[in-house]
Amino acid sequence: MMIERPLGSLSTKSVVKGCELCTLGAKMVLFVTGICSAGCFYCPLSSEKMARDVIFADEMPVKSDEDVIMEAKLIDALGTGITGGDPIARIDRTVHYIDLLKETFGEKHHIHLYTASGGRDDIKKLADAGLDEIRFHPPPVMWDRMRGSIFEKRLNWAMEQGMDAGIEIPVLPDKESEIISLVKFAENMGVFVNLNELEFSETNYRELNSRGYEPKNDISSAVLGSEELGRKIVSMGWDIVVHYCSSAYKDGVQMRNRMFRRAKNIKRDYEVLTDDATLILGIIEGDEPQKIYEYLRKQYEISDNLMAIRRNRVEISPYILEEIASELPWKAYEVEEYPTWDRLQVERVPLN
Repeated sequence: MMIERPLGSLSTKSVVKGCELCTLGAKMVLFVTGICSAGCFYCPLSSEKMARDVIFADEMPVKSDEDVIMEAKLIDALGTGITGGDPIARIDRTVHYIDLLKETFGEKHHIHLYTASGGRDDIKKLADAGLDEIRFHPPPVMWDRMRGSIFEKRLNWAMEQGMDAGIEIPVLPDKESEIISLVKFAENMGVFVNLNELEFSETNYRELNSRGYEPKNDISSAVLGSEELGRKIVSMGWDIVVHYCSSAYKDGVQMRNRMFRRAKNIKRDYEVLTDDATLILGIIEGDEPQKIYEYLRKQYEISDNLMAIRRNRVEISPYILEEIASELPWKAYEVEEYPTWDRLQVERVPLN
């Protein structure tokens, strides 16, 4: 049986729990460190994170445990995906966050983790803390020689501890035989496989270019041939979960749904939630936001729930601002922003 999933993704059967919750946008992404010894040439991490010992909860830099809990609550998280770098490179920190999340949200809060390493003791520590699912990332040189390797041991150690265990790799379009060998190994072990579409990023594009990889079209960061090979391998028929996840699916379903969950919790009365999970609002910029605010309230009798002073500007209903912008001596704009911690701006349209 094949299950066609949105935006080009495909699976042999129902995806594992971690992927199921990601689809709902219900998984917080907890980046625990950028430190990693694997040295994968295709690593897509941003320069802000790569090889840096930093922590992020979704898009928010983490300064305290409270930051992690707040972000989880803002997206109504049903689980967390712990990633890096390599979380096992900071095993005590990773165990602390698993303990924190389980204590705060209960055992039902599903936690999965990605790693390229791990000894028996590390894996036991993770299991004892309550980790539900672990995904190992062997380097390409290992894909056709997994039998008897350290990764076979790691998978066995994880299963002995009662965790769901699997393998997750990007689909390198020139590694068909190696990936098929890897999936056969996984099938023999009875573990799942996630195949991700390979993508260009700001940090890996030189390495990908040097190996002859090309973008699949002018508007995508995905690599030509990765999707075709991923879907081909899934379609070969396997007794285990083999799931191909497209880059469009990650952006258009997983991230979009997570943005919707966050937007619904942070949206103010004067903001408009779009079908793309962005927020539209009006802003007025000037040297003295408080005086602008008082002027608007007195001159136009605008209620307090339809405007506010935030980030050193006056924010206001875009519908109201469209009506009055031509009368104002200050610069007025309609802006579209993501509902993330940093409120990344998508568009800005002058209204006067």
